[in-house]
Amino acid sequence: MSHDISLSAAARSLVAHSRILPELDAVTDDELDLLGAVVADARVVALGEGAHFVAEFGVARRRLLRYLVERCGFTVLAFEFGFAEACALDAWLHGQGPETALRTMIGTTNSGLDSTMARWLRHYNTTGGHSVRLIGVDTPVSGGTLAPVLEPLIDYLTTVDPEHADLARTALAIGARIEGASVGKAALRWVELAEADRTALTAALSRLTVRMRALEPLYVARSDRARYDLAAQQLAIAVHTDYMFATIHGVLFGGPSLPMDGSVRDRVMADTLLWHLDRLDPDTRVVVMAHNNHIQKKPVEFDGPLAFSMGCYLADTLGDTYRAIALTHTADTVPDLYPDPDQPIGFTVTDTAMAPPPAGSVEGELIAAGLGSVVSLCNLRPLRNTPTNLSSIRGQSAQMPTPVPEAFDAVLTLPTITTKVELTLA
Repeated sequence: MSHDISLSAAARSLVAHSRILPELDAVTDDELDLLGAVVADARVVALGEGAHFVAEFGVARRRLLRYLVERCGFTVLAFEFGFAEACALDAWLHGQGPETALRTMIGTTNSGLDSTMARWLRHYNTTGGHSVRLIGVDTPVSGGTLAPVLEPLIDYLTTVDPEHADLARTALAIGARIEGASVGKAALRWVELAEADRTALTAALSRLTVRMRALEPLYVARSDRARYDLAAQQLAIAVHTDYMFATIHGVLFGGPSLPMDGSVRDRVMADTLLWHLDRLDPDTRVVVMAHNNHIQKKPVEFDGPLAFSMGCYLADTLGDTYRAIALTHTADTVPDLYPDPDQPIGFTVTDTAMAPPPAGSVEGELIAAGLGSVVSLCNLRPLRNTPTNLSSIRGQSAQMPTPVPEAFDAVLTLPTITTKVELTLA
């Protein structure tokens, strides 16, 4: 690696703290020991992705996951995948049911838990000496439906508070009129609802929440603590999902929206992960897979603040026991998502040309240092509190401003990427 004094301080720092890796499907555990040093004694480690639908990010995540499981003792995989949908999929991942049962399961594939990842996890769990449990931290089907959380909630209320279950049925019936394969499609249907119906949906969820909190002792007495806590979390996710219908309509399709509204989804994702952590053994270590924008420890910005990230909330709660590993690339094109009301999922995926990465970006400084054409892993932690100016990282087809060494603990950079679109688990 180059130590040219003509390089910027950022480039020299990246060189000093990076390791060049072979192709990721061939890298050895010893070659990934830099990752082990970054992870250290963290309880939660997040593996990001700079864009959805990138095949190489899937390969990288699987290799890093295997290292974290086999070398570091991680046993749980938390995915940017529905909280309610993950339980059935986890059973399949551990060998329950035939291979063909995967196609009957619901859940978003946008964030990398596609059929390729699912089949790899099933094979890994059932053929070796290690296994990982899957948990979901996201809204149902990436916010496209309320059914996976409201249907079990109705079953619970029928037992503990049957007089109030009809209110949940009302919310489910309204939600069924707008559900889609993603929040983008659901948001388009949401805005077509009469305002009275939109208000009725929100009011029903609000009243359910207030009553559930007030009658907690009664509900627990009529069931048990675990069932109450699960139902309360399902309801909290429904409330946040409903809120995001309006937010996404504003962001993607020009409707009214409030600044920082995207924080709502990241808040519930963080809360859901913390909900899981509270119920796991204190020594259990968790790998999180979500977009870089979700895992970073600093607010997401683009022409000003956009949202507090899941990683912001996790870092506030978990402190240094939370580590975030970004995945990025130096390629010339990237798959990006564009709103399209005519598509079943509300958007199209299109290969998009990227501008050359600027000075001060992770990608630009790696290219300047001669590392743009190789796979590299950089420990960013030593770069904190130094004059190094690493001020942006790629996100989808944009350059996202952020203080990179403070937002992430490490970055894995790939020289080439390939678009791979799987929209269902089939």
